[in-house]
Amino acid sequence: MLTVRADFPICCLFTYLFISVRSHRCIQALKIKQAELAVPQLYTTLHRRTCSSGTAPRITTHYTIHPRDKDPRWEGIEMERFADEADVVIVGGGPAGLSAAIRLKQLANEHEKELRVCLVEKASQIGAHTLSGACLEPSALTELFPDWKERGAPLNTPVTEDVFSILTEKHRIPVPMLPGLPMRNHGNYIVRLGNFVRWLGEQAEELGVELYPGYAASEVLFHEDGSVKGIATNDVGIAKDGSPKDIFERGMELHAKVTLFGEGCHGHLAKQLYKQFNLRENCEPQTYAIGLKELWTIDEKKWRPGRVEHSVGWPLNRNTYGGSFLYHLNEGEPLVALGFVIGLDYSNPYMSPFREFQRWKHHPFVAPTLEGGHRIAYGARALNEGGLQSIPKLTFPGGLLIGCSPGFMNVPKIKGTHTAMKSGMLAAEAIFSKITAENVDSETTGLHVPEYSDSLKSSWVWKELYSVRNIRPSFHNYFGLYGGMIYTGIFYWILRGKEPWTLKHCGLDANQLKPAKDCTPIDYPKPDGKISFDLLSSVALSGTNHEGDQPPHLTLKDDSVPVARNLGIYDGPEQRFCPAGVYEYVPLETGDGMRLQINAQNCVHCKTCDIKDPSQNINWVVPEGGGGPAYNGM
Repeated sequence: MLTVRADFPICCLFTYLFISVRSHRCIQALKIKQAELAVPQLYTTLHRRTCSSGTAPRITTHYTIHPRDKDPRWEGIEMERFADEADVVIVGGGPAGLSAAIRLKQLANEHEKELRVCLVEKASQIGAHTLSGACLEPSALTELFPDWKERGAPLNTPVTEDVFSILTEKHRIPVPMLPGLPMRNHGNYIVRLGNFVRWLGEQAEELGVELYPGYAASEVLFHEDGSVKGIATNDVGIAKDGSPKDIFERGMELHAKVTLFGEGCHGHLAKQLYKQFNLRENCEPQTYAIGLKELWTIDEKKWRPGRVEHSVGWPLNRNTYGGSFLYHLNEGEPLVALGFVIGLDYSNPYMSPFREFQRWKHHPFVAPTLEGGHRIAYGARALNEGGLQSIPKLTFPGGLLIGCSPGFMNVPKIKGTHTAMKSGMLAAEAIFSKITAENVDSETTGLHVPEYSDSLKSSWVWKELYSVRNIRPSFHNYFGLYGGMIYTGIFYWILRGKEPWTLKHCGLDANQLKPAKDCTPIDYPKPDGKISFDLLSSVALSGTNHEGDQPPHLTLKDDSVPVARNLGIYDGPEQRFCPAGVYEYVPLETGDGMRLQINAQNCVHCKTCDIKDPSQNINWVVPEGGGGPAYNGM
């Protein structure tokens, strides 16, 4: 595979534009860094203005930042953990983790083998943290359960109508959905993914998988030889100030021959594994988007079950990647699922993805569907958008990465459930043959299963991701959206992704923000309370709840950075990119500066803050198990 650099000459005019402008963007990122380093006087002045005291107010009390062995309040506290053994431990009860668990038990039953499979999930119920559009391609499901219809899988809405639009502020430009284009949904189903995941959980339990919802995996355990030993669930009964309560209990350890990590997008254990085993050494940094979603009941006269609508364009400018979806469900009542996706490589710190979503709903092509309707649910989550270029090494001694944790989403399709499921199934097949072999060949105590990577690269998942690998990075050009659509038309629709080069992304999303002084504030309209809404009333519809008296799980590596740098240089972008109102800057009690307030109880576990923070100072860790959103079929 030929990798194209920014200075590589290509005869094709379009490709030349994409690559040369990518170079321009990367240079721009360097200029931003230089600007930050070149303004120490500004930084000092802002720091004095925003936080007048010599010491920043203490925000983070979590033991991952302030170790307990150095805290006298923890002297004499019993810290021993109970340990249990399994053949395979799976972290994450999403499509990938459950498909892996199901396939393992299917194989065990077929070969009459005893196999203990344990799955831990941080949500209080299987599916409660699951959020997606979702338009499901049933290929992997059919492989896993050929009789899924007879089993009652909740795929109730086959796609009957496909609509794609380019929106201007007042008008719509229709785009024909030609056969072969990635957005074409013929043969797919509109689903409520949380319901589908809950159904997968039921199938797993019937096969004998041990499911443990409400238990958050907080730590990776290692053997003495460095291989993964398993995981530990998080401790409970820690007060907000970091001290032990009377009800403090240690988490438990789950040991396994192999541990599968299927935490979903930007998993916090996966981040540790990337560093521990240098898994991202030979891939590009992952790039992400944030997806926001609402569920509405609408006037039955406007309800068109099976209709799928997608759009690009307004309210985003041509250089901000993103778009919308609106799906008409057939679930016995006139339901529509609608949402907005924005690439987190945007540059204006004043952008609010939530408010862009609310503004989009007022477009003349969208608003009539919602008028007279009633919003019943809201949620948000991050999505992997790096594609093939950003997939890390998937195997390491004692463990594997599956699903959206490493990132198998097909970005132009806006689909990742089918690829996540297939990755879990392939992982299960590779593991089963290894752990049931009479003579296990492993140099480490935790089994290394490199066969998983080989089988994945030989599967339709890899072929699919390879064919669309250049579509997302092709939008980084002077013409933005329109240049990317031209590239897609030429090199995907005609050549099916067989061009002999691979385009690059522009680096970490956190590095793409420009200083606030170089950007124009965005004047968002006030919500009308009928079609558009404020943030806090939206979060209330997510069912989010956390134990209030626990250390904030949104931890800061340095408590002084938010005010001194994020507020000082970028005008506090975390106030806007968070879709749940977790972060806000409030006046100091003395009245002579500002401090960051973290409303951790609002967190919907989308991980956007960990991804987009320009200082990379926020580290998302799991709260007490069971906390977070309570999505009902989102």
